[in-house]
Amino acid sequence: MTTSSPRVIAETRAWLVRAVIGLNLCPFARAVHARNQVRYVVSRATESETLLTELCDEMQLLVATDPDRVDTTLLIHPRVLQDFLDFNDFLGVADVALKKAGLEGVLQIASFHPRYQFSGSPADDVTHATNRSPYPTLHLLREQSIDRAVTAFPQAEAIYEANKCTLQALGPDGWASLQALCKADADE
Repeated sequence: MTTSSPRVIAETRAWLVRAVIGLNLCPFARAVHARNQVRYVVSRATESETLLTELCDEMQLLVATDPDRVDTTLLIHPRVLQDFLDFNDFLGVADVALKKAGLEGVLQIASFHPRYQFSGSPADDVTHATNRSPYPTLHLLREQSIDRAVTAFPQAEAIYEANKCTLQALGPDGWASLQALCKADADE
């Protein structure tokens, strides 16, 4: 894939603004985006071992950085783990690395992928789009930030069901239109 890092970041930022924030898929994203506390990193990895090294480096960097400066990191990896099943398998490796680094309970890893699919759902189910991003992405979140957000939004468990309803109402054509808008935003 020859997509440049600025282009990858622009498309990912547009997805965050239009889909994640715009559809309110994550009510906690708006604040960190508005305060410019999201770190976007484009991996150069072409193999999972290199990505794992970069992930471990990003975990350490995030923990060492003042949360007022960087609250969360999106590690975007457009050149590796394009197959969703390989990506899904890698998540287990990522969780082991988090534990080995002693960061369990400090950080969490969320996952997004262009072909994300929830287990037990048909491949064409539009609700998979809650976790579909322009490129495979590992999202590093601080547990303290999650705790604060859940305190501010006590019905956090209702987010998943609300997201499913939002995407069902949007439908596959609406989701495709939204993706096209994200690409157009990245062109500007």
